[in-house]
Amino acid sequence: MNPNEFRQKVAKKEFTGPTAGYCKGYVQANMLVIPKQYAKSFEEFAKQNSKAIPVLEVVEDSYYTKVLADKANLLNELPSYNIFEDGKFVKSVNSIEDYYTDDLVFFLVGCSFTFETSLLEADIELRHVSQKKNVAMYDTNIKLNKVDIFDGEMVVSMRPIKKERVADSCIVTSHFPRMHGSPIHVGYPEMIGIKDITTPDYGDSIEIQDDEIPVFWPCGVTPENVLKKIKIPFAITHSPGHMFISDRKDNEFYE
Repeated sequence: MNPNEFRQKVAKKEFTGPTAGYCKGYVQANMLVIPKQYAKSFEEFAKQNSKAIPVLEVVEDSYYTKVLADKANLLNELPSYNIFEDGKFVKSVNSIEDYYTDDLVFFLVGCSFTFETSLLEADIELRHVSQKKNVAMYDTNIKLNKVDIFDGEMVVSMRPIKKERVADSCIVTSHFPRMHGSPIHVGYPEMIGIKDITTPDYGDSIEIQDDEIPVFWPCGVTPENVLKKIKIPFAITHSPGHMFISDRKDNEFYE
């Protein structure tokens, strides 16, 4: 199934789950939607924190993509969206058509699901993919660079990697800087504020075997964590793990 066919299934509500492992070889993206008055500040905030928030496309005065796909509809072509009011999560929905106004700006942000094809091709096991689960994601104590009202801490995704393959995973992912790039932290989850590795803040719990080390990458759920702190009146994000699948190939972002 190509990305356009997949997005049409999503638009028809025939697929509403996490997107890890789907449309292998194509770029996946996180999404944040905020009112225009906050857009310039957020764009600068993203630039100052580009490892966690690498912006791939900004859509304004429309809800159709131009860069990542030809006129993909951002209102219903992601499997699930989270609605926030005053920094509080309100609910998850499968379409945001009822919430759209021309005052909203869409930010599509690079996602680590994009480099997973390269990890798999390097024979590095990804248990959440093989078990058809969502990736495990955690709030951390890693501070972001503040810009205007935008401030907070980084969210990370975790993949258990065989000890002898950790260096390889760092090298493979370093070639995708616009998809979070190399890991931000390896091992010792308590050093970045994670108290219980078996209980992720987002996504599914993934077993870490005795011969594995937890490896952490910056995550595009970071803006959601920031929203909870700064409490702007209204915002929308993708539901963690439920990405926009684009028409762009992974290898276009290989550096």
